[in-house]
Amino acid sequence: MTKTMTEDIISHLVVPGTFDPVTFGHLDVIRRTKRMAARVTVAVAASVHKNGTGTVFTLDERIEMLREALREEAIDTGVEVCALDGLLVDFCHEHGAGGVVKGLRATTDFEYELQQANLNAHLAPDIESIFVMSSPAVGYISSSVVRELAQFGSDVHLLVPHSVALKLYERFGKD
Repeated sequence: MTKTMTEDIISHLVVPGTFDPVTFGHLDVIRRTKRMAARVTVAVAASVHKNGTGTVFTLDERIEMLREALREEAIDTGVEVCALDGLLVDFCHEHGAGGVVKGLRATTDFEYELQQANLNAHLAPDIESIFVMSSPAVGYISSSVVRELAQFGSDVHLLVPHSVALKLYERFGKD
């Protein structure tokens, strides 16, 4: 039996990440992923031991912040947010997704993500890895920079949605 062209089309993509916190850079990748597939699932990784210290926000807090940010930015339609606790390729198989979309800001992102994509291709050759270059307007934003600025009381409204900025200020004690 031969495959038709429509059998090869990916209709469901996963955008994985820690989202600690979600930034305008993340939202840009999600918005652009929605243009590529009818269904998008954002997989929020538990990342208990990220950077050796864990995350600033709990998994539940990050999921709720992401859902709120998606609503606030009017990109929540057709986007599901789920917890990811395990291998990304297993998550994709469990949710019926045919590919993973990762945003790239710089060469260092590419080196790390290429290694992950190659490993995922070895584990699950049926799952495609798609890389999206950051939009110039948000390419400099990272969650770690946002957290550091918020810790020092800086205004982060140009980097994250208002609801996320409020959570950061609440966490780090800014009025």
